[in-house]
Amino acid sequence: MSLFPTAGALSATFGQAYPYTVNRPAKRSPYQARSELYSAWDVAEDAKNKAGQLSDAATKEIQKASNIAQAKAGHIELYSGKYYAACTFGGMMACGLTHWAVTPLDLVKCRRQVDSKLYKGNFQAWNKIWTSEGASAIYTGGSPTFFGYSVQGALKYGGYEFFKKFYSDQVGEENAKRYKTWVYLAGSASAEFFADIGLCPFEAVKVRNQTTMPAPYKGAFDGISKIIAAEGFAGLYKGINPLWGRQIPYTMMKFASFETIVEMIYNYLPGTKNDYGKGAQTAVAFSGGYVAGILCAIVSHPADVMVSKLNANRQAGESFGAATSRIYKDIGFGGLWNGLPVRIVMIGTLTGLQWMIYDSFKIFMGLPTTGGPSPQEDKKQAA
Repeated sequence: MSLFPTAGALSATFGQAYPYTVNRPAKRSPYQARSELYSAWDVAEDAKNKAGQLSDAATKEIQKASNIAQAKAGHIELYSGKYYAACTFGGMMACGLTHWAVTPLDLVKCRRQVDSKLYKGNFQAWNKIWTSEGASAIYTGGSPTFFGYSVQGALKYGGYEFFKKFYSDQVGEENAKRYKTWVYLAGSASAEFFADIGLCPFEAVKVRNQTTMPAPYKGAFDGISKIIAAEGFAGLYKGINPLWGRQIPYTMMKFASFETIVEMIYNYLPGTKNDYGKGAQTAVAFSGGYVAGILCAIVSHPADVMVSKLNANRQAGESFGAATSRIYKDIGFGGLWNGLPVRIVMIGTLTGLQWMIYDSFKIFMGLPTTGGPSPQEDKKQAA
């Protein structure tokens, strides 16, 4: 047997490639280019083309609406009253809807924080709630959640933009750059202090509705009026100290880590922030927000458990310190971490979506996105 191919085999294999032969088209298969035999491919391509057309049309409509909104609002100068008003409205949009959307997760988390033996897992909990309390019970606490976090989001995001600029001006441009993380921390803590004053009454109604079965209130404002009638105005603020203890570290981590992570992403990517389009910048916002949300959940979780416990179990006339001490003796250090995995998923998703919605709204109004170099710094880098 020969180790080399025969002349016939070589001719059959490479005959078409021989440089001195006339290049004739290969004989076409009877099945080639007969699209009727590949209808599934045609349907997929048609769907892809239609999706692209719809996406282009939606983009044009959004851009058209953006142009109209910007024309009505007029030029929005950075750090002006209009700028802070736009950021406040963007924060309201970002927080109210996203917190309401994850109410089923929050419901299970709160009930498990108060009684760790109540449910074995999320799906078992939702099934039990659905069958025993009805389908709508999955969204128990949804009304105070929506209104409360709309108020909180407005004050938090708008306040952060204001206090970040305020503290930067106080320390001067050079120190603001050198100690920017401290500026982020101070700005976010100040904003959250005031945001929680707006949130606390709604949080009290939400927690009581979610941890008491059946729910004692029909909605946010029904709950507020009944608490005032029974306990006075102070009854709405029973949980303000632990709420500050939960939310201020949470927000400090949320904003400072987001700013840092986004800056790291843009430093890693080639070019400058302005080289990337709107879609890419909102994707960076979501990614940075999701990672920041995981860190937030871990830092603030023990205080979150204590807020749930205090709103549900604080006795009449009992001081904050006495109630906290009694609850801690009952649940121990391990009890402060009940429901953490659920909260990591919930807060990570929430924070990512919030930053994406907030920055999308800023883009819609013609404003720069949050994080990374400032527009002035980005121009210097590009030059």
